[in-house]
Amino acid sequence: MTKPLASATLGLLLLLAGVLHLGADPALAEASTKKTVTLAVKNMYCADCPFIVKKSLEAVPGVGAAVVSYKDKTAVVIYDDTKVTVPALVKATTDAGYPSVPWN
Repeated sequence: MTKPLASATLGLLLLLAGVLHLGADPALAEASTKKTVTLAVKNMYCADCPFIVKKSLEAVPGVGAAVVSYKDKTAVVIYDDTKVTVPALVKATTDAGYPSVPWN
């Protein structure tokens, strides 16, 4: 994924997840626990695969949103780091048959 495309995808994902707040909003404290991670996902070979990966991630308590790209073989996940860890996200995709690792 190119840097501009990754930035645009992340910005849209943040808006959809509702973690962008303007002004002095009490939700800002909650938003500070939101983290984003991009996972490199293996074994995605058909158009149904991203759907399965997305559902496996969204089933994890603490995940706010997941956007999975078949083309790039990645999953961008917004999660609450007080409720879930990156290894738990990796385990969720791996258990669904799609091993993943954090992607830099």
